Amino acid sequence: MGKKLYVGNLGYDVSSSDLQQLFAQHGTVNSAEVINDRMTGRSKGFGFVEMSSDQEAQSAISALNGQTHGTRALTVNEAKPRENRGGGSGGGGYGGGRNRRY
Repeated sequence: MGKKLYVGNLGYDVSSSDLQQLFAQHGTVNSAEVINDRMTGRSKGFGFVEMSSDQEAQSAISALNGQTHGTRALTVNEAKPRENRGGGSGGGGYGGGRNRRY
């Protein structure tokens, strides 16, 4: 299984194919995706790349983290699992007593 990488501080004009080409220099890229805003369709300035092996992922991190791409210094590191953002039980909010009078 490949290693998923977070790529931050991307220029807003960078496409998913640009990201794939950049990382292909360091190994086999299984997928590359720039994340876009749902409302505007504009890039959010970050994306994810999945490399085919841990060694290729480490090579890409070593080579590209902190390197300038366009006018920006890239942030490249291992992607962390997405946090659960509610929607289920255990969240805060209101509940419990009805029509309390104080």
